[in-house]
Amino acid sequence: MTKREMFVAIAEKVADNAEMVEFLNHQIELLDNRKSGEKGLTKTQKENLAVKETILMNLALFDEPVTVSELIAHGNGMEAFTNQKVSALLKQLKDEGKVVKASDGKRSVFSIAQSA
Repeated sequence: MTKREMFVAIAEKVADNAEMVEFLNHQIELLDNRKSGEKGLTKTQKENLAVKETILMNLALFDEPVTVSELIAHGNGMEAFTNQKVSALLKQLKDEGKVVKASDGKRSVFSIAQSA
């Protein structure tokens, strides 16, 4: 159960106590205001969204899966990014279902996920 769900459940149980309900509703409002979205992203997270788009655009140019090093070396505008940064963002893209990771022997290769 999330913190928000817990506050809602408690507010229902103590509905006859106006002060407690007011407090719980305020806590729920604070949680709702914290919800992440593009407006709540940090500067780095916003920059990473642009880098992810660059990664996806470059992966689409390759005919076969590529390693991180190949992507950085042969991708357009990729030379500015470190291997570690690209690897971390590729993992996020994989978790989002936008990229597929496969093993080619000892190395990991990446490609664009095929739409269903």
